[in-house]
Amino acid sequence: MEQSPYLLELENIYKSFPGVQALNDVTMRVRRGTVHALVGENGAGKSTLLKILFGVYQPDKGTIRIDGQPIQINDPKSAYRAGIAMIHQELQQIPELDATQNIFLGQVFTRYGIFKDTRRMRQVARELLARLNVDTDVTIPVQQLSIAQRQLIEIARALLGNARIIAMDEPTSSLTPNEFEILCRVISELQANGVSIIYVSHRLNEVFRLADRVTILRDGEFVADTALTDVTEDDIVNMMVGRKMENHQHVSHVRSQTPVLRVRNLSWGEKVQNVTFDLHAGEILGIAGLVGAGRTELAHLIAGLHAPTGGSLELRGQVARFHSPRQAIRAGIGMLPEDRKRSGIIPLLPVLANSSLPVIRRYAPLGLINNRRRRRDIEPIVDQVNLRPRNVDRPIRDFSGGNQQKAILARWLNAKSEILIFDEPTRGIDVGAKQEIYHIIETLAQQGKAILMVSSELPEILRLSDRVLVMSGGRATATLEREQLSEEVIMRYAISRNVSL
Repeated sequence: MEQSPYLLELENIYKSFPGVQALNDVTMRVRRGTVHALVGENGAGKSTLLKILFGVYQPDKGTIRIDGQPIQINDPKSAYRAGIAMIHQELQQIPELDATQNIFLGQVFTRYGIFKDTRRMRQVARELLARLNVDTDVTIPVQQLSIAQRQLIEIARALLGNARIIAMDEPTSSLTPNEFEILCRVISELQANGVSIIYVSHRLNEVFRLADRVTILRDGEFVADTALTDVTEDDIVNMMVGRKMENHQHVSHVRSQTPVLRVRNLSWGEKVQNVTFDLHAGEILGIAGLVGAGRTELAHLIAGLHAPTGGSLELRGQVARFHSPRQAIRAGIGMLPEDRKRSGIIPLLPVLANSSLPVIRRYAPLGLINNRRRRRDIEPIVDQVNLRPRNVDRPIRDFSGGNQQKAILARWLNAKSEILIFDEPTRGIDVGAKQEIYHIIETLAQQGKAILMVSSELPEILRLSDRVLVMSGGRATATLEREQLSEEVIMRYAISRNVSL
């Protein structure tokens, strides 16, 4: 029998949930030793298709083939036995366990078939991480590691199983450029060994760098399967969203030369060292730098999550000392954190409750929440941020990442925050939702809000920022005006340890 040219085929896949047709006759075919991108907006059906491949869901109709032979995948264990591994965007780890234990979740090496061989497991874990050029102590709990390190541990777990098909869902969302290059090298090695990669990413520059072909989904339906040499980024975006995306021209909305926030020599141990800058009403100040540069720690200092070890803050001309987030909130500062699911939302609570958390006493002066008043305040704000679906009684976990971000923003607009800190505002958000978030941020600046924006995506920094503070090694290495901005200039200062303000 002639061998199928495809290692994996998902043919005519249908999947529905109550009231939703998640997948409608979707087909994707992946050749051996290739990187096949899967793209689409949030809600397009990418995650549902991957969950069917990994046995989390069963298709209503359709066929899965490996090496041309139909296969039934009933659960993740049967997917694993079939040589399919999944690297999830939301890391599937137990934070209290160490790197070795997380890499070996669900399996164990033994001596004589009885005793767990911890020494051998640790040695294999070190070897796998060494392939990824990661120098991490495999005996410490992963909760003590950075998100980037934890993501690489997840990749190491996939490598452990000698998978033939590895699905990577937003694998670089928290990786530095250097770590991304390491991932590229590992993917190239896997390809050379005949492994096929399904690569899901909202970063189209990565898709064009890594992938051979791309399958595009929209609203649960197949749109196109094409070689990347035959299309441009604009072509893919237009197919994803079903409309032409508008070209953007940056407009500054800075209202006054008098700063709303003055930061002078702000320090927090070695993480943040003597950082100085001003922030004005209507300004979007981008904070750029590599992972570990101190960007998030700086944002946490301003938001009251840490007490500074040196330096000062002045808010509207008055010295401000925040010893807790509550004090910063009362001063008019709101923060949208990098990790929405862990730090930004209470998943089981509805949008109505999540959007009123910082000012809950406003609605319960006597201990009993006045839901009518709370709804009256929140509903116009969710209209302002275009929450979809517009249902404030729905648990926030049931919304897409972009709409969760909108709900968190509604929280700070309801709290009447005048200074907004966005830490990675579009992490894990699709192209269409990104454009919405960008428009909202620009509208808030136009309304006079002062905005600090931490972002690892240089196109995002270049699009939105009036000025950019570049950090490296905990220090501010440059403050760049709009006319100075380019990716090359920002990266030069991001890898520098010399201060040039």
